[in-house]
Amino acid sequence: MSMSSASIPVFEVGLNALAALLDKAAAYAETKRIDPAVLLNARLFPDMFALTRQVQVVCDQAKNGGARLAGIDPPKYEDTEATLPELKARIAKTLAFVKTLDGGSIDAAASREVTFPLGPKNTGRMKGADYLNFFVLPNFHFHLATAYGILRHSGVEIGKLDFLGAIPISVT
Repeated sequence: MSMSSASIPVFEVGLNALAALLDKAAAYAETKRIDPAVLLNARLFPDMFALTRQVQVVCDQAKNGGARLAGIDPPKYEDTEATLPELKARIAKTLAFVKTLDGGSIDAAASREVTFPLGPKNTGRMKGADYLNFFVLPNFHFHLATAYGILRHSGVEIGKLDFLGAIPISVT
């Protein structure tokens, strides 16, 4: 399996699933007459990121991780989203960027050292394959699962298939 096939489609399916989760959150808020800001600020525990930041980080892992693997500078997004439509726009922008990534460049990164920020003061370095498998994908899925968990815990009627999104599966 190539690095590009282990990353680009995973980002696309996950980001599309996240957008669909936000659609369900919007419908839930409207039906229950809940201010969507309640959902945007919801978190699983006081020291964890709220839903808005979880969505931003999912997008950041896809765009930053993909760009670094492709050997290009990632686009910078201002973390200013304050509504569900603004978060959906960020997801759409991220999806559009991910679709521009060159698969061959990502594949060539397997043994190349990738440098990336680790918080405000530290820098991490890993071989590309390790960066994808042990940093980018786990972080992408962690924040995606946490966003799902926040919405589910808040009462949004979603299930496992909503989290999985449109995965390529044949059922017999």
